[in-house]
Amino acid sequence: KYMSDANNIKYYAQELKESTYNLTRMNLVMRGIKPDNIVTRNGDTLEEDWPYFDENDPVNSYDPLYVDAVVSNPPYSQAWDPSNKEADPRYARFGLAPKGKADYAFLLHDLFHVKPDGIMTIVLPHGVLFRGGEEGEIRKNLIESNHIDAIIGLPANIFYGTGIPTIIMVLRQKRENTDVLIIDASKGFIKEGKNNKLRQSDIKRITDAYIKREEIPQFSRKVTREEIRSNDYNLNIPRYVDSSEKAEHWDIYASMFGGIPNAELEGMKDYWDAFPNLKSELFEQDGSPYVSIAIEDIKDAIKNSKDVVAFEEAYCKAFETFPIDLKNMLIDQMEKIDISKTESLLSDNIFGRLSDIPLIDKYEAFQLLDNCWNEVSIDLEIIQTEGFSATKKVDPHLVTRKKGNEEQELQDGWAGHVLPFNLVQETILKQDLNEIRELESRLADIPGEYETLLDEFGEEDKDAYRECFSEEGDAFVTKEISKKLKELKKDTSPEAQNTYRIFSKVCDLTQDEKTLRTDIKNKTLKLETKTKETIENLSDEQVLKLLEEKWISPLKSELDKLPDVIVDTLVAGIQALQSKYATTFMDIENEIHETEKQLVKMIDELDGSEYDLKGLGELKALLMGD
Repeated sequence: KYMSDANNIKYYAQELKESTYNLTRMNLVMRGIKPDNIVTRNGDTLEEDWPYFDENDPVNSYDPLYVDAVVSNPPYSQAWDPSNKEADPRYARFGLAPKGKADYAFLLHDLFHVKPDGIMTIVLPHGVLFRGGEEGEIRKNLIESNHIDAIIGLPANIFYGTGIPTIIMVLRQKRENTDVLIIDASKGFIKEGKNNKLRQSDIKRITDAYIKREEIPQFSRKVTREEIRSNDYNLNIPRYVDSSEKAEHWDIYASMFGGIPNAELEGMKDYWDAFPNLKSELFEQDGSPYVSIAIEDIKDAIKNSKDVVAFEEAYCKAFETFPIDLKNMLIDQMEKIDISKTESLLSDNIFGRLSDIPLIDKYEAFQLLDNCWNEVSIDLEIIQTEGFSATKKVDPHLVTRKKGNEEQELQDGWAGHVLPFNLVQETILKQDLNEIRELESRLADIPGEYETLLDEFGEEDKDAYRECFSEEGDAFVTKEISKKLKELKKDTSPEAQNTYRIFSKVCDLTQDEKTLRTDIKNKTLKLETKTKETIENLSDEQVLKLLEEKWISPLKSELDKLPDVIVDTLVAGIQALQSKYATTFMDIENEIHETEKQLVKMIDELDGSEYDLKGLGELKALLMGD
């Protein structure tokens, strides 16, 4: 991704489990790595070092391998045998990991093979940061030798098969700085099934903080060697970075007398800095540490504030030319653009536009880009490998269906090779699509009309025509209704004629439903054929317009929503504060007292047995405080 020639990289790997070893090789090949650049070995890394040697003469051809980068995810706290390894050059400088936990053995193995200007990352359990004994001594030696560059705390449960919280430790052989960057990234993830997953924006937030060695409140901090020494080389992340959420605070005075504490408004300082006049527009000050709401409609007041309007206008102005940049980069250069670097360039473009815009989280904006980018990059790769004509191709839409005990792959219509059918229908074939939607809308109304007709029958009526209704009485049996209509037509009584009228409507609805389903099916098939022909006969200009709609419009639409998210969050925050202290303890006490008075009054109006009255009398005395 970052080199002009990806084939300049050679990959070395060793894995003990044969199945994982095979997967490693297969994974590299599937990612386009040339077999000549893959050197893998099925072996025990701790027992058999990772040298480069001739398989036919391993002892005499041993030549330690030193590499530019190591990435490692060893088994956590694996038992190993450190016997007779004191002189092993991998461990001699720092010490031997304890018998029951090989975490540092793997780490030292990796570090040994890193070139002087190289880098390594290793995934480990949190325990390596604070456990004592041999591990504590190794940790101390690594710190004093200035090898630990960064520690990144990850969310729990992000790896399949284990929920153990993990960290990434970044180490170098030689460093200019002497501090350790500690990043707590444990809060940045999304839920995906049972697991947590890092989004691309979460990963970028981590990598940007690492590359720039940024200090970000509740996220990252550079810790000096002196501070680490003072903590006895304990690197447990919460000692240095506090990412915990602040506990809910209740102000005693406001709880008793009402008002909103200025101290809690200070928690929204970023908003008041961005909207300097808004605070005075929303609240009345009386010189005390508390304010009151000065307006009736919080949402309306915030959205119409000059500061907020100016913020939204500034954001729109900042992104005014972004679609032009996207078109220049993606549309105009689609056949020659470097796909691997383009997302990064677009990210820089977005970050630059947001540099003077407060409140907007640039990484949330990046995530919107990334959400769209996977589809865009696939399309670009198709166009670059197959040519522009690929945009006018359609493919059989294959589905897997079970026939007997076998699964068969069958064609179910067509799909655009690059341009989706629904996009072409929404833009070029809108009229045909709307005709189908109108029919579908009419079809969707029919169940409600059945319900309305059902409501005209009481239980006795349903019993009289039991065969015309389902067992539960919540649906018509149209086959029986058709038979019953002939009898009802001859009966001239008002009740029979009314039933005849309703049953006739049911039959009409049934016929309408059948006709609509047939029409929708036929028109859908016709539209699919028409869409296929339309894609195959698109002009180049039409293709470019459709690619803009597919690649650019969705991203622009999502980015346009970001200011609204900020404003809505502020509105919700102010409304929550108002609601929090709207009802005071005194209000609650008065309400309870008033309810008790009403209850006492009601007790006086009650009558009953001697014992009932004694019980009520005691309850009354309790309520009156006697």
